[in-house]
Amino acid sequence: MFKSKREFVYIILAGIFITNAIVAELIGSKLIQIGPFVMSIGIIPWPIVFLTTDLINEFYGRVGVRKLSLITASLIAYAFVILFAAIKIPAAIGISTVTDEQFYAVFGQSLWIIVGSLVAFLLSQFIDVSIFWLLRDKTGGKMIWLRSTGSTIVSQLIDTFVVLGIAFWLPGKMTTANFLNAALTGYTFKLIIAVVLTPLIYVGHKLIDKYLGDEASHKIIKHSAEQSLHHEVKE
Repeated sequence: MFKSKREFVYIILAGIFITNAIVAELIGSKLIQIGPFVMSIGIIPWPIVFLTTDLINEFYGRVGVRKLSLITASLIAYAFVILFAAIKIPAAIGISTVTDEQFYAVFGQSLWIIVGSLVAFLLSQFIDVSIFWLLRDKTGGKMIWLRSTGSTIVSQLIDTFVVLGIAFWLPGKMTTANFLNAALTGYTFKLIIAVVLTPLIYVGHKLIDKYLGDEASHKIIKHSAEQSLHHEVKE
């Protein structure tokens, strides 16, 4: 069914990546309160996206992450198109347990939110892969935690400010003060999660090593690094 174990691992990681990214976009309109802080519940699935991004970076290089990011962005856009069509089709009166108003309240995100989400997603992913390989090159492939957490810290700073800026600040739905407060709160929460979940990078790495075999895993990582370096030189 699959040509190799390497291909199978990529499909599994890609499935986890795509699922969590789309779910995060779909549930993002719901706001939750943690103590005095208010943030989108869409933040919850993003740590899984961070983890899979770093593992794909490690084993499949910058090309693997960039291609998957473009595919995921296309699928997110497709999901929004389907939701738009679903919103326009009237519910069966007296039969449907969900009214048009209820459905719209949950899934009727504005065009600004959709555009902001897609732009922020692609921009943050491309920045993440660049920082990841810059740190990997500087450390000689050592200190997985540094390139994993370091790339996430920078990319999610961009992601948080871009999505809120485009979705709420630019169209005038949020004042500058509220925008800065919400962005800093969301980013701080993402940063804390990224640091807390750093050990899972090592767990994921070990599981993949065990499945592929240490020798095969080493060759794949080496090939990934060489391919990424070659791609960077071409750019």
